[in-house]
Amino acid sequence: MIGIACIVEGHGEVAALPELIRRIFLELIPGCYPKVVAPIRIHRDKLTKEGEVERAVQLAAAKVTPNGAVLILIDADKECPVELAAALKERATRARSDLPITVVIAQCEYEAWFIAAARSLSLLPDHEQPPANPEGIRGAKEWVSKRLPLGKYSETADQPSLTATMSLDEARRAPSFDKLVRELIALAQRAAT
Repeated sequence: MIGIACIVEGHGEVAALPELIRRIFLELIPGCYPKVVAPIRIHRDKLTKEGEVERAVQLAAAKVTPNGAVLILIDADKECPVELAAALKERATRARSDLPITVVIAQCEYEAWFIAAARSLSLLPDHEQPPANPEGIRGAKEWVSKRLPLGKYSETADQPSLTATMSLDEARRAPSFDKLVRELIALAQRAAT
């Protein structure tokens, strides 16, 4: 068992990310079970300010110490995900070097993962192929919204349900989702040693 405390930016991720982590462990990391505590939600603009990610990591760590890990998941929006992840990880690790901390930046939005898994979510007609670069689509929420039966996407209502049903294999076509999976596998391996 590994305890995972999450720091997220959006209301949708508060419900969706714990479900996603449990699914990844169940389907891809058998034999290791996560105890995902309720995510800490902090607006992205606030989280990137000096001192805020450090404070959030201290709070998250208190929920999973001594043998847990912290996962930070935010959207890249228009920033370079590699640079943003490196900066946040360096600051977070400085705050709590005793815990495994991983930072995953969804490129550009969490909803790009739904585009990657569009076929499994029935977001495409049978004759249409999913976009070759799902993370290259600006306005992923709008793309998903246009393809939902009611033509409206709600982060709090739809993000958890789409997360629960999307194909993890298809979603791995999105490099940032694949990074999330690889980081969770690494956390599980670290916990097993």
